[in-house]
Amino acid sequence: MQKTKKSVAKRFKLSAKGKLVRRTPGFRHLLASKSTKQKRRASRDKLVAVGHAAPLLRCLPHGL
Repeated sequence: MQKTKKSVAKRFKLSAKGKLVRRTPGFRHLLASKSTKQKRRASRDKLVAVGHAAPLLRCLPHGL
């Protein structure tokens, strides 16, 4: 039986087209020292690069 890697399932989500989406790191503390532009861009979700996505998708055999 294939099992889902829970550590990967908590950190990544699948988009509607099957691509992996991740949060921007470093956005939970020390926000006063970050610029507005930095915070605005960090608030958006990002796509995982294609080369990094393949092994992560193997950890999610049943999707999310």
